[in-house]
Amino acid sequence: MGPGHPESAQRLAAIEDRLLISGLELALERRDATPASIADLELAHGRLHLAALRGLTDTLREDIQAGGPSLAQIDADTAINVHTWDAALVAAGAAIDATDAVMAGEVANAFCAVRPPGHHAMRNKAMGFCFVNNVAVAAKYALQRHGLSRVAIIDFDVHHGNGTEDIVVGDERILMCSFYQHPFYPDGEHAQAPNLVNLPVLAYTKGSAIRELVDSVWMPRLQAHRPEMIFISAGFDGHREDDMGQLGLVEDDYAWMTRRIKAVADEHAQGRIVSCLEGGYNLSALARSVEAHLRVLADV
Repeated sequence: MGPGHPESAQRLAAIEDRLLISGLELALERRDATPASIADLELAHGRLHLAALRGLTDTLREDIQAGGPSLAQIDADTAINVHTWDAALVAAGAAIDATDAVMAGEVANAFCAVRPPGHHAMRNKAMGFCFVNNVAVAAKYALQRHGLSRVAIIDFDVHHGNGTEDIVVGDERILMCSFYQHPFYPDGEHAQAPNLVNLPVLAYTKGSAIRELVDSVWMPRLQAHRPEMIFISAGFDGHREDDMGQLGLVEDDYAWMTRRIKAVADEHAQGRIVSCLEGGYNLSALARSVEAHLRVLADV
């Protein structure tokens, strides 16, 4: 994204350091991802959107050879460089590979530590640090390629997953449950549909209030939907130490939410969960929150 941008490689480095220092790394099976195919990306995205990203990458490469800029702005806070497209393919590919591994019973569940994030990427628009919607691609892939009938997407990022909503709205096979700070980025009205459970909360809302909403609103809808697989847009920028938002969550809240989600997966989905990293920009808070999330997923 350019120097000083919060969505940086330091985010993944902080997670790696925490896994090593905590010893949690020893409890995890690591796998490298393969790039997603265009056909799989088209399950969630329009062909012209994907072609535009590839075309912009080619143009940038030509500009650099001619001494031009190395970055192109998608919007005020989202930039693309010549490596972004390849990174986006691998990020979505990680979610797809994780889906395959979980469906095959090779692993109980999976966490994809990927960049760039995805939940703001709409069917035909990149925005908010996001180019390809990793979770939406994986959810559609599970339905189309693995023949599942019902899946759920849980989004606990501080920002509304407007891109995921744009892709799944009206698809009754997919129940999307989210909470997010509001009013906040992204601007605009949020969709209303039977398969969406949107819970906007005010700035400075603490974990206790979020837990009440999860138990009183999310859980009944998830139980009624009976998902055969659960996908998580795991954004940790709602942590009280993260300046990107103004919510008051801590590591214990993320662990608690993960336990509640895991209970639903154990009851209805044979434990099948694929979680993908979204936001989280205070490096220490991000690393500690991911550790808490993974300890629940890995039962350690």
